[in-house]
Amino acid sequence: MTAANNDNRSATAAAGAGAGDAFARPAEPGEPAPAAAGRVPRGALAGWRPDPLDIGIVVVVLAVIVAGALTTRFFSLANARAILASSAWVGITAIGATVVMIAGSAVSLAVSQTATVAAMIFFETQQLGLPLAIVLTLLAGVAITALQGAVIGYWAANPIVLTIAAGFAIDGVAIWISGGTTVYPKVTAFNGLNATPLGLPLAVYVLLGLTVLAEWFLRRTTAGRQMYLLGENPAAARAAGLPVARVTVSAWAFFGACIALTGIFLAAFNTIANSSVGGTLSLDAIAAVLVGGTAIGGGKGSAVRTLGGAVLISAISDLLLLRGFSTGIQLLVKGILVLLVVIAVHVRSARGRR
Repeated sequence: MTAANNDNRSATAAAGAGAGDAFARPAEPGEPAPAAAGRVPRGALAGWRPDPLDIGIVVVVLAVIVAGALTTRFFSLANARAILASSAWVGITAIGATVVMIAGSAVSLAVSQTATVAAMIFFETQQLGLPLAIVLTLLAGVAITALQGAVIGYWAANPIVLTIAAGFAIDGVAIWISGGTTVYPKVTAFNGLNATPLGLPLAVYVLLGLTVLAEWFLRRTTAGRQMYLLGENPAAARAAGLPVARVTVSAWAFFGACIALTGIFLAAFNTIANSSVGGTLSLDAIAAVLVGGTAIGGGKGSAVRTLGGAVLISAISDLLLLRGFSTGIQLLVKGILVLLVVIAVHVRSARGRR
């Protein structure tokens, strides 16, 4: 009897539920009808649109993979190490640029010049010992960019115009330090920076550690969240009482330390420092940050995605080099890639405003 009663009660409850569904309150005019259990509402995905930037990056990655498969030695272990080494130099700088761009300061066009001066200072201070040479070089990089950040943060200077002017000034400092000639190290204590633990350059491990540190800082600290807010809406940040100038200077100071660190590794690798040691670092860093999805207007970005962008940019450069293309063609391809990324970001922003 007990089992029968339980069965009857279950049947009655089921019938009641069915009746409840059948006699549910009809939807009011303009109110969406309730979705059946377990079903996705018919219009739930109607407004979804693929991100043009993500689509473009996937296409580029696939193109690199296909072209790499048709290129001798591209997928070799030795070439993979070369790509990682190159991406480390670009990536360390790009991580710093990511923080600056998130904070709404756009880009710096004086990166190569700053890295060059850092490399020269590093060699000129070698006789003081490797640790002190590294510290002095990092401090110099921080001072150079923090000054630019102060002008931007306190006086609202245009970052692009300012960094163009800074680039000329820093070039003058480089010529003053070197006397217009190549700087050679007086001692070779820096050779330890070219170590390859587990077969990978030391700079790769520094890049990975810096990426983790930057991502944690941006996501988990008050200062990091302030940078996102400042980049997203400067007016709201000021109205909320955020120390806008101080946040801007902090972002640029971190950027300077990253550039100086890159200059140190470039000097150690090349064993010389001259006006061309920075190479195309400015363009490569900007490309890595933008390909990584950081918004050029600020307020959006990720150090981890920038790391991926740096590896992709280095892979493209390596591929073009193995295919025998000149430096000019490499610059052209990177420039076109940056242009396409900017267009994709603009399309995404335009969709968001609709």
